[in-house]
Amino acid sequence: MKQAAATPAAAASLAGVDRIELMQTFVRIVEAGNLSAAAQQLGTSQPTVSRRLQALERSLGLKLLQRSTHVMKLTEDGERCFAHAKALLDDWRAMEADLRGAHDAPRGTLRVLVPHAFGQEQLIAPLVKYLREYPEVSVEWLLHDRRPDFIAEGIDCAIQVGAVDDPSVVAIHLAEVPRIVVAAPDLLPGGTVPEHASALRDLPWVALRTYYQREVSLTRVPDGVVERFAIHPRMGTDSLYALRSAALAGLGAAVASAWAVEADLRQGRLRHLAPAWQAAPLPVYLVYPHARFYPARLRRFLDAMRAALPTLAGMRAPGGDGWALSGRLA
Repeated sequence: MKQAAATPAAAASLAGVDRIELMQTFVRIVEAGNLSAAAQQLGTSQPTVSRRLQALERSLGLKLLQRSTHVMKLTEDGERCFAHAKALLDDWRAMEADLRGAHDAPRGTLRVLVPHAFGQEQLIAPLVKYLREYPEVSVEWLLHDRRPDFIAEGIDCAIQVGAVDDPSVVAIHLAEVPRIVVAAPDLLPGGTVPEHASALRDLPWVALRTYYQREVSLTRVPDGVVERFAIHPRMGTDSLYALRSAALAGLGAAVASAWAVEADLRQGRLRHLAPAWQAAPLPVYLVYPHARFYPARLRRFLDAMRAALPTLAGMRAPGGDGWALSGRLA
């Protein structure tokens, strides 16, 4: 049932209300699923979000949401309003971008989801550089080893290691993570580093369950020859840090991301086994949802990550070959 049209007094009380803000709040409520989550994403309180929703309903003379203790559901009018509000907000942002031009200053908050290990180590330096270059931007740096739910969590973009299989997102291939076989020196018979992948079959192993569990596949860089063999890992883990710690302790050989073990190799705590052989590299993507408008803070972040990632230690540009340590193929 439709509400009565707004009274003159109510209309006067809304004279100073920003209708765009009301629609932004309504869209956020619907996408977040409840008022509390919307308030958190908007950086305000639940009562404020509730008042904005009520003000929008009064101004339209319509009931947009049906709410009970546990359920929130769009009314028929609310569904139409949501579709129109989304289109209007996209047009508004596109107009702002066009009027401001390509040189608008990045500002506001960027919410970024990044892998746990990668986000604590490699990505901090380019993040700091980005924030220093754009002082009006703040970043919420969220560490999780999972795929993002952009709408429900209010995520602007994500750094993703591994294949992207979601057709609803934009995925920019930024770099690759070379993966090599390493082990503690004490694990090697006589301290001799095996040169051929087949010599690794009989070693004890630890496994990174995200990418390999019972089989290791290695490719010889110069000619593309592939060697596969089964393993029976002493330990399996989903943590790159735990894998590295187990390898350092001599529990077994491991296929590790080159960036995570480069310092250990330089200082002799780990040795690079079968140096001409590597596991398939992991692609690194910047992922974000399709939209008609992308704010300057996101566009500049993409530029910063695209420039920085291929140059980081233990990384390489997409399609690169080999992995260099001290100026040679290690």
